[in-house]
Amino acid sequence: MSTQAFADTTLKFAHVYETGHPLHQGALNVAEQIEEATEGRVKIDVFPASSLGEELALSEGLSLGTVDIIYTGIGFVSAYYAPIGMTDYPFTLRGIDHWQAFRESDLLAGMKKELGDAMGGVEVAAVSYYGARHVTANKPVLQPSDMDGLKIRVPNAPAYLIFPEATGANPTPMAFSEVYLGLQQGVVDAQENPLTTIQAKKLYEVQSDISLTGHIMNSTLTLVSPMAYSRMSDEDADLLRGLLRDNATTVTEQIVAAEGELADWFRDQGVNVHDVDRKPFIDAVTPVLLESDVPFTREQYDALQALPGNE
Repeated sequence: MSTQAFADTTLKFAHVYETGHPLHQGALNVAEQIEEATEGRVKIDVFPASSLGEELALSEGLSLGTVDIIYTGIGFVSAYYAPIGMTDYPFTLRGIDHWQAFRESDLLAGMKKELGDAMGGVEVAAVSYYGARHVTANKPVLQPSDMDGLKIRVPNAPAYLIFPEATGANPTPMAFSEVYLGLQQGVVDAQENPLTTIQAKKLYEVQSDISLTGHIMNSTLTLVSPMAYSRMSDEDADLLRGLLRDNATTVTEQIVAAEGELADWFRDQGVNVHDVDRKPFIDAVTPVLLESDVPFTREQYDALQALPGNE
């Protein structure tokens, strides 16, 4: 259909991340680029920091038409299609090269299609790296026994319970927007997030130690409502898809680079940053992972482990 057949469109792009996070800057860049590329036919308003709701509410908003584009952690949309949350389970990914292989794999391609169908035609427009999750607390966490009895905030998704439960901690689901205050007031003792998030949320202000457990390697999906695409020409929709994919690549590169620099940055802020021997944690968690009632098949798990990278 011709571009002229469509009225000018303004889309809502919502997410839970702070304005200092690379994902937010990426969303702003997409908004600027699509407006320029379409000569103003398509505009995007960006709503950061949970201003339109937390992760699950944003996913529902795509179906309801109250939001058009969202970032969401891959584990949260497992509520719609459970197996796609597999890589949010601890130690299922070996490193960034293994993550890259998964992003390009037929395994993920099939999962994206299943997810889109389960969400009523939502499109998984892009996949970006969110970072490796590490434990912050007011003490070092260097071995599984250091987790014993620790009341640790986790996201409200099943994948995040296994690591603390397997190491004797007390997982406490809590909304992302409440983490800083929860730590400050002692509602929880600890939390776990990538270094970029610990920086953007200023969690280092209320935690003295970061232990580099790297127990989960998170992915962020960029989801687009089918109703959003229906309000654009095919040409403009393809422009948007391309910009969202390019954004995911850029954000991934920025986060990988940041992960290589932030440990020293935190040390400069007076935070104690600890290297961790991950093998005792892997040994504690993997049997629990494989014996638990996980929402993916052994065949899918084996297919993931068979992908190359970080051997």
